[in-house]
Parts: sequence; structure tokens; C-alpha cells
Amino acid sequence: MDEMEEELKCPVCGSFYREPIILPCSHNICLACARNILVQTPETESPQSSRASGSGASDYDYLDLDKMSLYSEADSGYGSYGGFVSAPTTPCQKSPNGVRVFPPAVPQPGPQQHLLPHPASLPPIPRNSCITCPQCHRSLILDDRGLRGFPKNRVLEGVVDRYQQSKAAALKCQLCEKSPKEATVMCEQCDVFYCDPCRLRCHPPRGPLAKHRLVPPAQGRISRRASPRKISTCTEHELENLSMYCVQCKMPVCYQCLEEGKHGTHEVKALGAMWKLHKGQLSQALNGLSDRATEAKEFLVQLRNMVQHIQENGVEFEACLVAQCDALIDALNRRKAQLLAQVNKEHEHKLKVVRDQISHCTVKLRQTTGLMEYCLEVIKENDPSGFLQISDALIRRVHMTEGQWGKGTLTPRMTSDFDLTLDSGPLLQTIHQLDFVQMKVPAAPILQLEECCTQNNSATLSWKQPPLSTIAVEGYILELDDGNGGPFREVYVGSETICTVDGLHFNSTYKSRVKAFNSSGVGQYSKTLIMQTSEIAWFTFDPVSAHPDIVFSNDNLTVSCNSYDDRVVLGSAAFSRGVHYWEMTVDRYDNHPDPAFGISRGDVLKDVMLGKDDKAWAMYVDNNRSWFMHNNSHTNRTDGGVAKGSTIGMLLDFTRRILIFLINDEQQGPVAFESLEGAYYPAISLNRNVQVTLHTGLPIPDFYTPGEADPTSSVC
Repeated sequence: MDEMEEELKCPVCGSFYREPIILPCSHNICLACARNILVQTPETESPQSSRASGSGASDYDYLDLDKMSLYSEADSGYGSYGGFVSAPTTPCQKSPNGVRVFPPAVPQPGPQQHLLPHPASLPPIPRNSCITCPQCHRSLILDDRGLRGFPKNRVLEGVVDRYQQSKAAALKCQLCEKSPKEATVMCEQCDVFYCDPCRLRCHPPRGPLAKHRLVPPAQGRISRRASPRKISTCTEHELENLSMYCVQCKMPVCYQCLEEGKHGTHEVKALGAMWKLHKGQLSQALNGLSDRATEAKEFLVQLRNMVQHIQENGVEFEACLVAQCDALIDALNRRKAQLLAQVNKEHEHKLKVVRDQISHCTVKLRQTTGLMEYCLEVIKENDPSGFLQISDALIRRVHMTEGQWGKGTLTPRMTSDFDLTLDSGPLLQTIHQLDFVQMKVPAAPILQLEECCTQNNSATLSWKQPPLSTIAVEGYILELDDGNGGPFREVYVGSETICTVDGLHFNSTYKSRVKAFNSSGVGQYSKTLIMQTSEIAWFTFDPVSAHPDIVFSNDNLTVSCNSYDDRVVLGSAAFSRGVHYWEMTVDRYDNHPDPAFGISRGDVLKDVMLGKDDKAWAMYVDNNRSWFMHNNSHTNRTDGGVAKGSTIGMLLDFTRRILIFLINDEQQGPVAFESLEGAYYPAISLNRNVQVTLHTGLPIPDFYTPGEADPTSSVC
């Protein structure tokens, strides 16, 4: 419920609503706050003259607002508010939210007066007052009823009470400006919680406030909960209860409102019925909002995951960048060492010259200073004859010493500047041109689940790059496992973003994934998609791989031949796992030919009878008997032939690795072939005297019990 707290706070004072009223724009505001943001309209100007005077003459302006009903949006008279043209008769100030505030005309409080006057002591609302909604900034002029004309939002008040009651935290002071402290008392008359400093400052125990009763915060909370709920009454007829609802004005009304005729031509319904109707509408609207909130939560999860990925990628990229820059820095450091060696050589030379000059000057200065001090001491002597004996010599020494400090002596022999200039311009230009020109590896593609599907033993997959990715992609690599939990293998490499993989196992679960690549390398895999192939095989004859003499009809389910020689046609699906059963009916059988039915590899010979080479396993049959044949070896002659209308069934069981033939629902001979492994296509060879129709998607015969060795077996 913490997210709801902002809905329960007044936009003016920022505290929980207290006695909220509903403005015509459907926004709410505390009753006390509404009084504080009132602005008085100048009586000397009419709305028409104010509008005519323009909006640039002063800081204020207002609209031509009629004093109409405060409740109906159709006739409420509120509009966009921009202030008044002429200065109001009472000074105004701005509240923190930018709304013009009309200060109550109350005398300045004395030392014995309470800073928050009781509502009963508030002055009457000035005439021609205007109120502006602090949220939508629509404004309207109040009628004679003033703020009493606005309905009270009892529902909001009840929600605020329940919310505050549900809070187990300690009650806070309502007057602290920053970081409210824990309340220590509550005034039952003011209905305000105080901490000790605010109580001493705002509620001193003297004057009229001395009679107020202060109770502990917990007791004050209980008294708030126990306060009786006010009865819902009409704002215009305070003695009448609201019992009806005006559909046009969208407001509850009482019987007296209807009798006065104000809503006489409006559609009016029972309050209870409209209450239930609007509750239902709100619940229905909340369902859509709840869906958006759920999507927002999922989006936030995605963004938080992006934060983690960004952090991980950032660390990796920073490491790579640091390594590259470190290599450049190492090269620069080596060159820097060479240049520093030159600088140090020049540095040492300059220091030697200057230090030699310092040493020389120091010696001379010491001698000069000693002579000066000696001369000063001589001057202090009071013996004239003794002074005159040495004065000439001292004068000559002073002049000689002064001459030693002649021109050039006090001039540095070496400048402090280094006559070396580093030509760093070309290198700086290269550094400034250093940028990320090498492409990064692509991001992981996103599988488009709505376009991914399976049909029979084929799987179609579609993918795309992430919408915010700007990295160039040269191609994609699609990988599938073997349908039995085995390793992944590449099935497609190219630039397309959709691929159909044929020849998969029936009734198998495949895992698929895709990744992108460019010249910088291969990106991450997409999420793994699990796809289930069909349990039952629906297939036709394959016109692509068939011999040219084969004639197709009935949507490739019926075949015949133009040649007197045997020609081979295969089915469009290959089997390598599970249990499969299909049938062929003989539509035409002339001159006792011997068609061959069975299975084959994809590269079987197409211009000889099925079973002549080592790529086919077949049963050829005439009108009286049948033989099994593989690699031109004939075995198991069995009585019983075919005619027009006969049905030949083939049962291929990979769990036992056997092939069984049936004629007219009866098994023809023993198990025809064993130890079958690999992928096999349904096949038939026939000439112009035979026409057959294929039937697929059939259950296995009742007499046969499939093997249970392989849990992936299927029936088709």
C-alpha cells in the first residue's frame, strides 16, 4: 500500500487529506488548503473589461467565468486560469506549487494567540473569490455558498483513515518542516499531533490554548478512529440525504433537488444502482490498468537485467580498452624516457653552471660582508690617531672590493629556460582521432516465437536482432540438437532471419538456438527454444525426387506411370525413429504386373524395380504371391496377391528395427527385414499398368504391440 500514499496527499500542503472536497475538475483538495488558495476578484472591473484590457498590463488575468453550477462539467464555468489583469484588492503571494494564495484576513497573532486558528474562528470567505485547481490549473468563481458548495469526498477521507490506521509506525509531528520528529502529544481540539519543540512553539499552554486537552498520540489515534462517520447529505439542502443520481450532471442529488426542477429534464437513477454500476465499471477499467501494471513490472525486470548486463559488458569493455590504452601508454613511456634523458642532460648542465656561479658569488659575498662589518667596527673607535693610521688602507680595500662586483658579475651565466620544444602536435592529433572504429560482436538475437512452428517433421524458426542494437551483423548460425538430448549441431549459416529445417524425427523434442556473427567475432546465443515435431506423419508422394515417368494426381497422393518399365517414387517424409504405419490402395491393376512396396534410402535407383539395389527393402507382389527383395535377393515367397481395390500396409518399427508388410489387414509372411538403422523413405515402384493412392496418419494394426525399449517411439 506504500505506492498509494501519494494518492492520499493534498497537492497544496503535501500532507494527508483532511476534510477533502471535490473540485469540478474532479481533483481533490483539503478544505483548509482551498481557503488558503482563494483569490479575490476585483469588484471594480468586470470580466469583460478585464479581458478587453489585455494580459500584458499586469501580472494577473482572469477568464469570463459565469457563476453556474459547481458540480456539472457542462455548466461549471471553470476554465484555464492565468491570474488577474489588475492587482487584487488584497495582496497575494505564491504557494510552493505556484498557485496564487489569498491570505486570510485575520489579525496578527499576539504572544498569547495560537499560530493555527481553529476553523470556527476563520473569517468569512471574501466576495467575488476565485479558486484555481493546483493540479490542472482550471479556475472558477465561487457563488454565494463559497466552499460549502463543493461536495466532500467522504470515500477519500475513509481511505485516508484506513491507510493511517494500517500504519504501525510511530506517529509523526505534523508541524515539523524537515524530518518530522515522533509526536509526543495530540490536541483533541486542534486535531494535530505535536512533538515537544513544536508544541512549545505553536501550542503554548496559555491564553485560549490553555483550555485545550492534550492526550498521548496513541490515545489520539484511537479517538480519531472512533469518530463517527458523517451522514451523506446534499450540499444545497443540508437536511436532505443524497438518494438519487443525476446522469447528465454526474452527481448525487436529493429529492428536494428534483422537486425544485433543477434536474427535472435530466435522467435520474437510484443512487444504489448507479453505485453498483460505477463500481463494476471501475473494476473493469482496473483490469486493463492491472495488465499495464503487470507489463510495467516485467519491463522493469527487463531493465534491471539490462542494468546487470550493462555492468558486466562495461567491465569487460573497460578491461579491453585499458589493455589497448596501456599498450599505447607503454610505447609513449618508452619514448618519454628517451626524451627525459635529453632533458636531464640539459638540466644537469644548467645546474652545474649555476651552482658554480653561486659558489663563487657566495665566497665573494662572505668576504665583502666581513670587510663591511670590520669597517663598521673601526668607525666606532674613538681613537683619531689610530683610525687615521688604517683608514687609507681600508678605503682602498673597499673601493677594490666594490670594483670586483663590476658589470657582469651579478648577471646569471645560464638562463633558467630550456631551449627544447617537444613537437607533440602530430601525436596529439593522432590521439584526438583515436576512436572506436572496430565493430563489436553482435548481440544475442531474439527468437520471434509467433513465427516459429513445426509441421510434420519440419521446423521453421524466425529471429531478429534486438531493437536497440546498432551493431552490424554479417550472418547467423542456427543450431539444433538431435531431438534426443544430444549435442547441438549447425543446421544453417547465412544472412537470412528465417529458416525451415526438414527431415527431423517425428514425435521428438528439439532444442534450437541462434547466434549472430560479424568480422569482430561471434555473439552470444539466443534463448533456447524447445519445439515438438508431429506425433503422426502426414506425407505425400514427392514429385521432386521421383522418376520423370511418374504421373501425380490427387494432391500428390495418387501416382501412376507412363512407362512399361518399373519406375520408383518416394514419400515426402523420412523416418528414423519411432513406429510408423501407412497404406497404399490399388486403384488400377491391369495385365498382372508386379508392383513393389517398401522403404528406401534417398539415393535409391529410380529406373529399376524397388529392391534391385542395396538402397531399398521391398515386397513385390503379383496377383497370386509375393516375395521380399533387397539388393536383388529374393526371399520368403508367400501365397496371396493383389487386385484392384487391395490395400498394402507397411509397418516400420525402429524400436525393434523391423519392417512388416500387410495385405488387406493381414500380415503377409514373416517379419520382412530386421536390423534396420538410419533414415528411410516410404517407396513404391510401378509401371503403366498400376495406379495406387497413399493413406497416412493411420493407427498401427490391432494385432501389433510396439516395442517398449525406446521411450521416444511414436505412431503415425
